[in-house]
Amino acid sequence: MTEKKVCVVMGVGPGNGAALGRRFTQEGYAVALLARTTQTSGPLAATLADARAYACDVTDADSVARTFDAIETDMGPVHSLVYNAGSGTWGTVEQIDAAALEGAFRVNTLGLFLATRRVIPAMKTRGEGNIVVIGATSSRRGAARAAAFAPAKAAQKSLAESMARHLWPQGIHVCLVVLDGVVDLPRTRAMLQDKPDDFFVAPDDLADTAFHLTTQPRSAWSFEVEARPFKETW
Repeated sequence: MTEKKVCVVMGVGPGNGAALGRRFTQEGYAVALLARTTQTSGPLAATLADARAYACDVTDADSVARTFDAIETDMGPVHSLVYNAGSGTWGTVEQIDAAALEGAFRVNTLGLFLATRRVIPAMKTRGEGNIVVIGATSSRRGAARAAAFAPAKAAQKSLAESMARHLWPQGIHVCLVVLDGVVDLPRTRAMLQDKPDDFFVAPDDLADTAFHLTTQPRSAWSFEVEARPFKETW
């Protein structure tokens, strides 16, 4: 157990997830880093002051339950949850199959539901807490090749809004960051070698935006904010 506030970051990879873990650590949180494996989160946890890595399948209710039980035993009740898990197969409605659509929904929306249900009771008891959802522009429009991803992100956004309307009066700040741009990662750099630095979303900057939401005064909370590079067309 720790005396620090506990932040759970779900969906920890080398980009935004890692940056979110670092940012909350810098602000004095004890951080639980969750991903399907600890291949990335384990080494990251070793570099942070008070962090632990947990393997968790966000699409599996039993896995989520076991993981949050372990977090509460090892670290304490969760004060802030950052849901960064998100994936989807790209393709048109003729190219994807039912499994792709269901898989995208389970990662982006079901996982958020399962995780949120675990942290709400302790947050309600304290009368405070944060649930920050990292969303995507696909939640607003169905691009031709986003036949699986867009419906899943739209459902995620609707779930987050429903939770915000229910939980804000109880002191729990639920909010959504609509990420509109290409995240700066080695693989995206390799794919877009002709793009300048300011074309990309810097993970550390995205993490700053997400953390700021958890510091907003209750009289002026935001639900939905956008995070995009200034060169992005919108």
